[in-house]
Amino acid sequence: MISLKEWEQQGQYEKIKERQIFTRQGGDKNMPALLLIHGYPSASWDWEGMWDELTERYYVITLDMLGFGLSDKPKDASYLISEQADIFESFLQTLGVNNYHILAHDYGDTVAQELLARQVNGSSKLTIHSVCFLNGGLFPETHRPILVQKLLLSPLGPLVSKLISKQKFAANLQRIFGPKTPPNTEVIDTLWQLLTHNNGLGVMHKLINYIPQRKKYRKRWVGAIIDSPVPIKLIAGAKDPISGQHMIERYRTLIPNANITVMPDLGHYPQIEDADAISTAYLQFRD
Repeated sequence: MISLKEWEQQGQYEKIKERQIFTRQGGDKNMPALLLIHGYPSASWDWEGMWDELTERYYVITLDMLGFGLSDKPKDASYLISEQADIFESFLQTLGVNNYHILAHDYGDTVAQELLARQVNGSSKLTIHSVCFLNGGLFPETHRPILVQKLLLSPLGPLVSKLISKQKFAANLQRIFGPKTPPNTEVIDTLWQLLTHNNGLGVMHKLINYIPQRKKYRKRWVGAIIDSPVPIKLIAGAKDPISGQHMIERYRTLIPNANITVMPDLGHYPQIEDADAISTAYLQFRD
């Protein structure tokens, strides 16, 4: 496992859209570019288990989105999905990357949907060549938020975010991981450290605003998958209570010729629960 300290040491802080953003790259710059987009409420470290395998085949690019992980967590930001997408596009352009593939998880799925929507409607200067989604709320109608997410969305949100303890956080993680692949102490410690860095608890109730955004932009974001001009893949843990088997079934119903790999024993964080299996499934899709 790559420790958080190593992860940070091997990355760089970049000023993007006037904010300090933690970024990380690996692999040969002459290889196809692969953008990794993390979920809520974690950070790019989620991909550490897949990093070595992916960087052998791709020029891998990732970052901690605004409000997450080691990046800035301003109290005055609106945390729109479109703004997160702007940060990614800006960073890719800085790196001189015009063509890329996406592997996304959870909240990152929604950011990937926005990036894909820009390609579908012709408003992006960059070209996506494939998208792979891991567990996430691709369809607002199948997203089942856990209690703490519902509370964060309520008027009590600012108070609730201050009351989240490491113990409660760990208990919530246990609930959403697969029963056979629970998070170990190091995973819990690292994700908690990333969450609380830069007073991250203070913006959790603002970040959760992605859930109403998904409802508001459902037509645009779901339409982007249905009308996608590029290959799309779903790799999903079926035991995920938030976006597991029920989301997989909805995906089959809505997406023509759906390309799906179901991980029957995994939960909401498949890339942490079994990084090797997810790497294998992803590379098979790309081959």
